[in-house]
Amino acid sequence: MTPTSPTATLAEETLAETAGVTRWTLDPTHTLIEFSGKHMMFTTVKGRFGAFSGEIVVDEARPERSSVAVEIEAASLDTRTEMRDNHLRSADFLHVEAFPAISFKSTGIELPAGAHVRPGLAFKVNGDLTVRGTTRPVVLDAEFTGEGTGPMGNRIKAFAAKTKINRKDFGLTWNVALETGGVLVGDEIKIEIETQANPGA
Repeated sequence: MTPTSPTATLAEETLAETAGVTRWTLDPTHTLIEFSGKHMMFTTVKGRFGAFSGEIVVDEARPERSSVAVEIEAASLDTRTEMRDNHLRSADFLHVEAFPAISFKSTGIELPAGAHVRPGLAFKVNGDLTVRGTTRPVVLDAEFTGEGTGPMGNRIKAFAAKTKINRKDFGLTWNVALETGGVLVGDEIKIEIETQANPGA
């Protein structure tokens, strides 16, 4: 019997660890990154970011080892009102000239015991969100919504996620008191993501 070399054993272990691990890139034409907050305490204002990139790494065998990283161009925000958009880009809020990117990088995935990667799977993504140069931990409530083959024959995976943050935690403290009571801009910001991902390199 030919003895197994340490190098061969290491290579086999590496292949075993990476088997079933796939990389996916966000498809910008089929991905929405949206945010919303309260105006004058009772009206909801919604917006979205139009420029971003990201990668999802899926470990089919051990989904808790999966990960995600996303970077957003802060200046690409759009609330359908130019004056408001310019104010949100200014130093009062995102200060995009000094802090051009918003980023998220996962630090862990929480799934039900024995869960597998299948449509309808609900899980939590723990990660670090960086806005205006400040990084805070956040938790995304996520769902794997499905997979299939696109019109061009390419594989597709789709995910949804949402979370809430307090904008003041990231240094976005600007506000105006209203004569009738309350403030102009609410502190809570809701974030919702719908993404389609294609096989990465």
